[in-house]
Amino acid sequence: MTQIKNIGLFTSGGDAPGMNAAIRAVVRSAIYYGLNVTGIRRGYEGMITGDIFAMNIKSVSNIIQRGGTILKTARCEQFRTPAGRKTAFENLKKHNIDALVAIGGDGTFTGARIFADEFDFPIVGLPGTIDNDLCGTDFTIGYDTAINTVIDAVDKIRDTAESHNRLFIVEVMGRDSGLIALRTGIAAGAETILIPESKTDINAVFERLENGRKDKTSKIIMLAENGIAGDAFEVGRQIKERFPHYDTRVSILGHIQRGGAPSCMDRVLASRVGVAAVEALMAGRRNEMIGLIHNEIAYTPFELAIKHNTDINPDFLKIVEILAI
Repeated sequence: MTQIKNIGLFTSGGDAPGMNAAIRAVVRSAIYYGLNVTGIRRGYEGMITGDIFAMNIKSVSNIIQRGGTILKTARCEQFRTPAGRKTAFENLKKHNIDALVAIGGDGTFTGARIFADEFDFPIVGLPGTIDNDLCGTDFTIGYDTAINTVIDAVDKIRDTAESHNRLFIVEVMGRDSGLIALRTGIAAGAETILIPESKTDINAVFERLENGRKDKTSKIIMLAENGIAGDAFEVGRQIKERFPHYDTRVSILGHIQRGGAPSCMDRVLASRVGVAAVEALMAGRRNEMIGLIHNEIAYTPFELAIKHNTDINPDFLKIVEILAI
């Protein structure tokens, strides 16, 4: 067992619904076990500037249902430098912080791994990202809320598409990961899904539209941003050229996918891994992400967690093909 007395807590990278639930879980479980907990605003930036404050039970009252993060978040170029990380370390020691819980995604954990190695500092991470693109957990905090937000939006778009006999190209977030587009595409009844993992190009879309049912009064194409076939406007342009008879429209959902109250699933996930993070530090664990695999707490080294999983279950793609007829 390692004697941890004061846990520093921060969120970093893109915000995700459920981060506040995770903050609440870490603070309350730390207090339950007799530990102090210290908040760090704006992630690594606040660590460098010294925006650090003591937290207590009241600090996390009435936040479990709120989206975003009460600790704020920011990206910090200075933390990428040895001098910036040294300043951060000095500020942590000044506030008597002897361990960290980092809530974020691959960029957050990359910085945590480097910092932990340089200063022999205990850090554990919680997977907070809507992209669900971390290895070592079945789902990340924020993913369930994000895909339900997308479904709600696409259902509304479908109403307009049906009313006007339109084809809609809906672009969702995901950067290098198409998991949002894949799961929501199935749930929304999309004609086809464009995700980076499947290497689907525009010709496959043309073929689906050419050979698909002609009597359907609406069509939805789900597209992950930065896909191989181009962004939604480029895909829309090519479809209009090839199929001028379609009334083709583009809808980019953007940052609404990040906001809103977290779903029950995200609140429970965040609460479970938040408690587990404190217990992991007390047990001497470090440099690991705390996730859930098959509904059990799992520990994954940072260097493995940040490796994006490019393997897509082929059953999902087959389902899209079968159900789009």
